[in-house]
Amino acid sequence: STIQKGILKVGATPEPHAEILNLVKEDLKNKGIELTVVEFTDYVTPNDALEAGDIDANYFQHLPYMDSFNAEKGYHLVNAGGIHVEPIVLYSKKVNDLESLKENSEIAIPNDPTNEGRALLLLQSAGLITLKESAGITATPLDITDNPKKLKFREIEAASLPRVLEDVDAAVINGNYAIPAGLKAEEDGIFIEGAESPYVNVIAVKDGNQNAEEIITLVNTLKSEKVKEWIKSKYPNNEVVAVF
Repeated sequence: STIQKGILKVGATPEPHAEILNLVKEDLKNKGIELTVVEFTDYVTPNDALEAGDIDANYFQHLPYMDSFNAEKGYHLVNAGGIHVEPIVLYSKKVNDLESLKENSEIAIPNDPTNEGRALLLLQSAGLITLKESAGITATPLDITDNPKKLKFREIEAASLPRVLEDVDAAVINGNYAIPAGLKAEEDGIFIEGAESPYVNVIAVKDGNQNAEEIITLVNTLKSEKVKEWIKSKYPNNEVVAVF
């Protein structure tokens, strides 16, 4: 399905995705593109709609999710551009920085495959551990090849992590559990996931449309100073971080 000239229909989950798209509506209009934002509240129908050609793009998912969705459903969705990360964060009530983590410190990490791999990649980015190169997003503690501080890992259900934070030296917690628990990445976090994360939220399109003029314009318009500033002021504690 080819994209109609000057018209874009983009599916998105309400926050922050639809809000960010609505932010650039006028800018796109000035560039000759009429943007319609279609809101979805689940994570399956926006991909079904994209594969079916009912929408031209969607903005709600991170890359590993899109890849697994393609593999599972035999879909042909591709990344047209990374916009933001909703970071996971290494939190601690005991130390204020990575350097202060002592040998044999106990680190709580999520026990589900998706988030456990993500947590270990974060700890690798922080320079605390080294993982087997082949591990990637499915990493488990068994894939750790180097652990200079002899960190001990406690694998705990993601939703319970804020509650165990007091009992461990540090814990890797997802934003959707950290925020309601009153944790602030900037204040309570000692390491925040950044632009190098594979979990970047992308503009997804059906393969073949990534070079459409409208899609390239959309991505470039989203990667603007205006959007970056809006994200910073709306999410001062880094619940959402622009990757451009």
